[in-house]
Amino acid sequence: MTSTVVNYQHHLLSDSDTDSDNGHTESFPDLSNSIFKPYLESTNNQSSFATSSSPDLSKIQSFLNSSSSGALSCLICLERIRPSDPTWHCSSLCFSLFHLICIQSWARQSSDLSAALAASRLPITAEKAAESSTWNCPKCRSQYSKSEIPKHYFCFCGKLKDPYSEDPWILPHSCGEVCNRPLQHNCGHFCLLLCHPGPCPSCPKLVKSSCFCGKVHEARRCGFKNFSCNKSCSKPLDCGSHKCLQICHDGACPPCKARAVYSCQCGRVQQERECCERDFRCENECKRLLSCGKHVCEKGCHTGECGDCPLQGKRTCPCGKREYEGMPCDVVVRMCGATCDKTLSCGLHRCPERCHRGPCIETCRIVIAKLCRCRSLKKEVPCYQDLACERKCQRMRDCGRHACKRRCCDGDCPPCSEFCGKRLRCRNHKCPSPCHRGPCAPCPLMVTISCACGETRFEVPCGTEMDQKPPKCRKSCHITPLCRHASNCKPHKCHYGACPACRLICEEEYPCGHKCKLRCHGPRPPPNPEFTLKPKKKKSNNPSEPTPGSPCPPCPELVWRSCVGEHMGAERMMVCSNRAQFSCENLCGNLLPCGNHFCTKTCHALKNQSSSSFEGRSSKFCEDCNLPCQKERMPACLHPCPLRCHPGECSNCKVLIKRSCHCGSMVHVFECIYYNTLSDKEHVTVRSCGGPCHRKLPNCTHLCPESCHPGQCPSPEKCCKKINVRCACQTLKKEWQCQDVQAAYRNTGCDPKDISKNQFGVGLLPCNSDCKRKVQVVDSMLQSRKPKVLEEKEPSTEKHVGKRRKKRDRVQEAKQASRLQKIFTTVKRVLLFLIILVAVIASSYYGYKGLLKLSDWMNEVEAQRQKRHPRF
Repeated sequence: MTSTVVNYQHHLLSDSDTDSDNGHTESFPDLSNSIFKPYLESTNNQSSFATSSSPDLSKIQSFLNSSSSGALSCLICLERIRPSDPTWHCSSLCFSLFHLICIQSWARQSSDLSAALAASRLPITAEKAAESSTWNCPKCRSQYSKSEIPKHYFCFCGKLKDPYSEDPWILPHSCGEVCNRPLQHNCGHFCLLLCHPGPCPSCPKLVKSSCFCGKVHEARRCGFKNFSCNKSCSKPLDCGSHKCLQICHDGACPPCKARAVYSCQCGRVQQERECCERDFRCENECKRLLSCGKHVCEKGCHTGECGDCPLQGKRTCPCGKREYEGMPCDVVVRMCGATCDKTLSCGLHRCPERCHRGPCIETCRIVIAKLCRCRSLKKEVPCYQDLACERKCQRMRDCGRHACKRRCCDGDCPPCSEFCGKRLRCRNHKCPSPCHRGPCAPCPLMVTISCACGETRFEVPCGTEMDQKPPKCRKSCHITPLCRHASNCKPHKCHYGACPACRLICEEEYPCGHKCKLRCHGPRPPPNPEFTLKPKKKKSNNPSEPTPGSPCPPCPELVWRSCVGEHMGAERMMVCSNRAQFSCENLCGNLLPCGNHFCTKTCHALKNQSSSSFEGRSSKFCEDCNLPCQKERMPACLHPCPLRCHPGECSNCKVLIKRSCHCGSMVHVFECIYYNTLSDKEHVTVRSCGGPCHRKLPNCTHLCPESCHPGQCPSPEKCCKKINVRCACQTLKKEWQCQDVQAAYRNTGCDPKDISKNQFGVGLLPCNSDCKRKVQVVDSMLQSRKPKVLEEKEPSTEKHVGKRRKKRDRVQEAKQASRLQKIFTTVKRVLLFLIILVAVIASSYYGYKGLLKLSDWMNEVEAQRQKRHPRF
């Protein structure tokens, strides 16, 4: 076992190195053999004990690893701890190492801050607060008194002051002698290791010990003498009736959980309960007669005697001012009639009522003058009511960064509840403590630096990992390469960070068929560190070698490639991965889509690059034929083809043409191709509206009686319509046919076309005697309808006044009224102007006075504020 531990320590320490301040490498000898030798000898090389005690030695081993690699750093200043620097170590929990100057400054600041807080929050003097002030360890926060601030530099065991550090065979900051500190649990033995950092391991002495229940006795190591025999405890429990059923355990046995039926203290109620809760009380009152025989016991469930009657003996009135002796217990005590004078709940006033039974009033309603908590408002309020103002406290809290902002604060401002959030010196984390005064506590986290396999490691404080050097490991790397040459790669040693790049040729096949001829640039296993070291300057990679883990670069092979127009004799030598197309600057010559012309543009890309024949190639980017179509349409029409020059026949003419019907009453719309393909008979049939002809006959005012037809209307002189014919005086009337009327006009030498529509048929009948009689009757009726001549009025006796004179009088009256109105309007305007002028002068005068008063008041308020809160 000794050789195993020594080899392990040698493996940890011999492969590590560190950089000194001068830049050269310092190597430390293997000190683990000398430090652990007395301890391993006392164990008699028993592997079982060494295995069980290994957790106790981990703290010392970690310190040895960090010391040998030069990774010891102070948590306060984050600087490296050299072997010659005076140090102090925490002896409570963490056993961390600090510079002596750093811990002294830290302790003084912490103790002064705690003293200032205690003096401001407690009613003690500054000297008393300074004597009782404490400070904490920066890492584990263990508390120390002010008298424990370190003043001198001691070794780890505390025996040697200012230990020497020049001897390379002695651990730095130690005296090199046996530790001899008392071991844990006050077993009476002392530590056998040489002066060392960290906690002392468990005691290795053999002692006789017994298990927790006392049944098994055997010899065990003193540090592990407390053990369990894994059998039933069987100790008698507190109830005295049952035994403990748990496995052999440390400490007192648990309460008895056996369930049974138990009675309460008065014996009235029985319940099923656990044995540890068998003594209980019910919710019923006792109600047993007291010794007086007149009253009952008002206590709850209880054991023993009820006691004497509380109403026997000397009695007093409710207020307690008058005493009565010898009164029976069943007689009610009379009230004395005096003032109660009992102190109320407020503690300041007394009850003003007369002697009464029962409690006094709970709320004291006496109005008194009270001050609020911040003593800035005084007001008369009822005694029971608390007075608080709306003023917010502007005092700074303990942190010195945030104001109190509490309403009506009494001056005892609570601690700041904000989150500090300042970045710690490690530059990796923020302060998680509440907002505070003074520097933040150092980051208590430790960072583990290890190799790739994780077997060689040491811990450093957070924030110093960027300046550390990774440990070296002599074992082979167990990471499998991820590139395609994993089976051919040579093994290499364990390392920190990513594996080295593969040096074989890639030979990855491109889609074009060529192979990559560069060095392997396949994926590499990612590094597995617990932090990132400071980046080191590296030589720039060869431009011909791509970055590891990147895809293969484009194919660099040279191939012949033709132009975009695929013209013969226009090929060029180009890189295979270069897919750029080029033009040979010759004319394209492809047949345009119209099939009638050829492309006159320079060489350009074709749609079908695979076809090599001139006829099989169709253009994609050829110019468009902008000439109009000049082909004759079939069937022929007057409309030209609307399309540009195109292959094949022209499309059917879809132009809409208008054709009226024969009589002109409606218009038909036809497609050109449809109308031109019809015959003459079909034209007549299609253009007919199918209704009566709407054209007038030439000799009369009537319409053609035939249906819609082409050409002139047939037989216009044979119109059979009935017409009313009258005499010249239009008294006689008869119905004739239109053709007879036309014949009568022709006989008289008139043309029917010249007769108007209103006079058509008038005067063709001769007048008779009936016509003259009708004329006389009409004249007599007209005479009777004429108005009679009015009788002349008698002349008025009143004096006649002319219209002009009346009009002149009205104008003069209007002028007089308008003058009065102008006078009133002028007076109103003058008065309004004077009122406005007076109002402006008064407002400016009193406004100026008000501004002066406001300025004086603001100055007084500012002066009072400065008196209350003077600025420091």
